[in-house]
Amino acid sequence: MTTDAPESTETRYSISNNVSYLYQVYCSYMLVYKNDTKADGFFDPELLKKSLNILVRQYYKPVAGWFQVSGEDIDVVFDSNKFNDPPITTQTLDIDYETVSRHVYDSNIELLVPAAPSGVIKPENPNIPMFLVKATYLESNEAMVLGVTYHHSLMDGTAFWMFMANWSALCKQLHGQSNLTEFDLPYPPTFGFPDIGHLHDPSKTFEHPEYSLVDADQCFKEFQPGAENIVETILEVSVEQQHALRQQARDIGVSFTELLCAVLWKGTNGLRLELNPEIGSESSLYSCAVNPRARVGVSSSLCASPVINTSCERTVSEIAALDLRDIARLVHEAIDKCSGDYLFSSFDFLHQQRKQELYDERNNQIGKKLMLVYVCRKPVKCTVSSSRTFPIYNTDYGFGAPEYVRPPFLPFDGCMRIWPTPLYDARSSKAPLQIYVSLPENVDLSQSPLLAQFKCCAN
Repeated sequence: MTTDAPESTETRYSISNNVSYLYQVYCSYMLVYKNDTKADGFFDPELLKKSLNILVRQYYKPVAGWFQVSGEDIDVVFDSNKFNDPPITTQTLDIDYETVSRHVYDSNIELLVPAAPSGVIKPENPNIPMFLVKATYLESNEAMVLGVTYHHSLMDGTAFWMFMANWSALCKQLHGQSNLTEFDLPYPPTFGFPDIGHLHDPSKTFEHPEYSLVDADQCFKEFQPGAENIVETILEVSVEQQHALRQQARDIGVSFTELLCAVLWKGTNGLRLELNPEIGSESSLYSCAVNPRARVGVSSSLCASPVINTSCERTVSEIAALDLRDIARLVHEAIDKCSGDYLFSSFDFLHQQRKQELYDERNNQIGKKLMLVYVCRKPVKCTVSSSRTFPIYNTDYGFGAPEYVRPPFLPFDGCMRIWPTPLYDARSSKAPLQIYVSLPENVDLSQSPLLAQFKCCAN
């Protein structure tokens, strides 16, 4: 008598094309929701948990899976009969709304964000949660803070904020209709980064200055704090300033974001040169992350982390001497080169380097390792990430949009984050835009003619 083998319930979702092994870190955010009427049932924790479990089990199964390393490949493995549901913890604090808002504004992640384990993906560390939640309630019932943490190897910023918008939409639909089984999601997710071999053009070869080969003992996968004390300054770009920058960008032939990056690069470069004139012949680095989805023709709601880094480097003196138009064009060229064939070349470059690193490890050889160039220590760095088009404030769980969403303070020299305010619309600039800037404490942004035009928000 023979019996058929049971049908496997296991599914593998490859993230090898997500440049994953360079993003083995967690990213965290805090969302503040105000309960003006002090309504009962404000962010019921059971409903939060139920809606999140439905979301990941029904629409985002890889988020309820596990990382698995197999040679050169990294997969997410998930099982339809076994779920690694995202953990949710809760706490209640006896403080008022103003106090908890100050904790959020000061980026008190130790208090308000769930603690994440090591994010390094390796065979002996298999049970890494993809997503963690901490809900903080107040005794006064004035507000709730939603602290969230996600693993960057599974989702980039684009995918994460679509995930959050979908979670909030599903939770809102469950209010008063707890038996719903089908939901209307604003961003129906897709999975599986497609094969991009057809984008390869053998007649073209590319250098990849956005990566640096360093000695293995000097290789870091993310920013490392330096000896200097890094402080954060929040700049506000008014509606009128945005309109003026958009017009200037059109005159130059670049995008609004590219021009804003040029302002940040030239402004901070000038301040660093004034403080230390001896660095004129040394490196000034601009780098940023590019979302390649549109460039390779995949869904904008693809749940992946395919972000590609790009960079541009000149000497400090060169950037100081160039006018803003020329620097904006340098930024534009750095971003514009990220075509489909460049993307293929970048992934191939990373894949070949990973093979070499694994070979060196297996043979106990001390070789070179790959590191994102913006992680390397440089006299001047302008490392920009822009979140202004993400649906950050489209996260209404049934009690209105958040009052404020806080990106984490990154205490690393040269980190700059372009961030929307609650009423910001990327297409119409009807509200201010914020820029979170991390620099050594002796760098005074108000001394830059380019940066002093922006309002400095007290932090």
